Amino acid sequence: MKKIQIALLGLGTVGTGVYEVLRRQKEEIPYKLGVELELKKILVRNLEKAASKVDDPSLLTNEWQDIIQDESIEIVIEVMGGMEPARTYILEALRAGKNVVTANKDLIAAGGKELLDEAAREKKDFLFEAAVAGGIPIIRPLKQCLAGNHLTEVMGIVNGTTNFILSKMSSEGMEFEEALDMATRLGYAEADPTADIEGYDAGRKVAIMASIAFNSRVTFDDVYTEGITKITSTDIRYAREMGCAIKLLGVARLTEEGIEARVHPMLIPSDHPLATVSDSYNAVFVHGDAVDDTMFYGRGAGELPTASAIVGDVFDIARNIRFGCCGRIACTCYKELPVKKITEIRSKYFLRMQVEDRYGVLAGIASVFGNNCVSIAQIIQKAKIGDLAEIVVITDEVEERYFNDSLTILKSMSMIREISAVIRVY
Repeated sequence: MKKIQIALLGLGTVGTGVYEVLRRQKEEIPYKLGVELELKKILVRNLEKAASKVDDPSLLTNEWQDIIQDESIEIVIEVMGGMEPARTYILEALRAGKNVVTANKDLIAAGGKELLDEAAREKKDFLFEAAVAGGIPIIRPLKQCLAGNHLTEVMGIVNGTTNFILSKMSSEGMEFEEALDMATRLGYAEADPTADIEGYDAGRKVAIMASIAFNSRVTFDDVYTEGITKITSTDIRYAREMGCAIKLLGVARLTEEGIEARVHPMLIPSDHPLATVSDSYNAVFVHGDAVDDTMFYGRGAGELPTASAIVGDVFDIARNIRFGCCGRIACTCYKELPVKKITEIRSKYFLRMQVEDRYGVLAGIASVFGNNCVSIAQIIQKAKIGDLAEIVVITDEVEERYFNDSLTILKSMSMIREISAVIRVY
């Protein structure tokens, strides 16, 4: 039986998970694939530290040349993360005739075209299922299972850290900092959580999904990102009273004017499937003209869920090697569609303000909105703090630039003491 040799770049959390999943599957792999898989080399920085993580320390190396110059290695798994040296290693591996699996969303969202083009030239596989939503299958469904559809929307909760934080704020009445502290203590948030809480992590995933779903290149720089640091328990309470939940959503839509690609908090109706996705779980909601609505749900990160997606890609490549058909699914971005600026996108808005509690204030606010083509759907006044009243305005759908014009004027009005929250509404 043919034996396919594999190299693993990195033995951190995800790399250790890959090692473990391959070990668990060892006995069944020949029956599943018709070939054997052998992990031949693992690239690490610190040989001594990594030795305790593997059964056979002779697998370890800190020299890239031990892998790139070994012609018997046919699959390279990159789980180092970051831009460099991951980019260089992947390109060199492809040029050396090796197939590549990666979970590197940063690299794919910024420079995926270069890597996919190189794989196509070399007629090799470059797979990255684990780059979006961890163990949840979404890249392969978008590229293959749903390829018979004209997809118009891919929307979801694709960051477990922020979903955990918002879930705790909703269920236990925590404020943001308290929920973030809990997420850090439980290991859901990194020591530096910026990429998660500011929406950058989700933005990279949206860029990848939009590119595949709409067959047109979208990079991370094209994606508008806004995090959850300004969300308060008060906003969540108002949302609940309105029959909504607040979620950090990644949204990619195909419109006649171009692609919308954005990440930001959003009020979403409580009966929407995404509203019930809680804690660190992820979910991706896809709409196609033939399939209608589908949703993919599960663990969006973590050692073993991410490793599950990586090993699934390895199995796919192993089958392709066995039957001599590597490189059969190349880059699917054959269109050049414009990506809309956030100011061109239409949304509904939730606006919470502290205003003077006197006659004429509501009329003044309504006048500002009316003069800027913004229609008010609802005004709520429930709280009073001293001589100030707290009001919430819900708008009808409007282009963001018109709403921003209104907001600029409102901020300059003496009767409005504070704009406490601005959140889009699904």
